[in-house]
Amino acid sequence: MQATPDHPPAAQPAPCQAMSLRGLALQALCTPDPAEKARRTQALFQAEQTDSPTLALDTRATLDPDPAQPLPGRPDRPLLVPPMQVPHRSPFVPEGLAALVHAVCHIEFNAINLALDAVWRFPGLPADFYCDWLRVAAEEATHFGLLSDLLQDLGFAYGDFPAHDGLWEMCVKTQFDATARMALVPRTLEARGLDATPLIQARLRKVNTPDARRAIAILDVILRDEIGHVAVGNRWYRWLCDQQGLEPVAHYRALARQHNAPRLRPPFNEAARRLAGFSQLELDALQSQETT
Repeated sequence: MQATPDHPPAAQPAPCQAMSLRGLALQALCTPDPAEKARRTQALFQAEQTDSPTLALDTRATLDPDPAQPLPGRPDRPLLVPPMQVPHRSPFVPEGLAALVHAVCHIEFNAINLALDAVWRFPGLPADFYCDWLRVAAEEATHFGLLSDLLQDLGFAYGDFPAHDGLWEMCVKTQFDATARMALVPRTLEARGLDATPLIQARLRKVNTPDARRAIAILDVILRDEIGHVAVGNRWYRWLCDQQGLEPVAHYRALARQHNAPRLRPPFNEAARRLAGFSQLELDALQSQETT
C-alpha cells in the first residue's frame, strides 16, 4: 500500500543496539511468571548460541538489580514453608503423585533462578562461565516445562502444593562469593538430586501407572542433564580454587561449615557423581562424612 495522508509511512525501527547477555539474564530472573521466565531463558540461550550481533557479553560489568523488583521473580504461589512442614503424601494416590511431581517441578523452577543468578551476579570471570550457566538455565527451563505439562495433565498446576525455599536460601548465603556458590549450590544441593532421583524413580516404578511411568521418563532426562550441570559446578569450583591457591577438598569442608550446608547422607549415586567430575578423594570424603 502506498503512503498517503491517511496512511503515512510506517515508522522504521531504530537501529539495533547491543544488549547485555548478563543484563537480560537478570531480567529473566526477575520475571515472576514461571512460563514466561522459562520462555525468556530459552530465547536468551538461543540468541547466545546463534552469536546474535545485538547480544553483548560484558564480563566485567557490575550489575545493579532494580530494588523495586523482587529477586528472584516468582509467583504468589506456591506457599513457602519450612522444609519439615511440607506435607508428605503417598504417590499411590493421584493427589500424592501430583504432589511428588510438584516437588520436583519446584526444584526445577528454583534451578532456573540459580543458574540465571550465576550469569548476572559474578563479574570478572571467563566468558565460558556465563555461557555454561546460561545453558544450564535453559535446560532447567525445559525440565520445568516437562513437569508443568505433566502436572496439568494430572489436573494440577505449579503452585497448588506448599514448597520450601532451601535452594534459594543457599543462593543468598553465597551471593558475595562465587567459589562458595559453586561449592554449595551445584556441587552440594543440586548434586543431591543425583542421589535422590533413582530413589524417586524406584518408588514410581511401584506405582506403575501411565502417569508414573511418564514421570520416570522425565526424571531420566533430568538426571542425564543434571550430571552435566553438576559437572559445570565442579569445573568452575576447581578453576576458582586454582586461581586462589586453595585446596578444593579442604576448602569445601570450610565453606560447608561456614554456610551451614546440609549434611549429606547416603546412599550416594557414585556412578553419576563420577560422571559429574567428583574425584575418588571427594567420594571417599562423602562416605566418611568429612564434608560437613
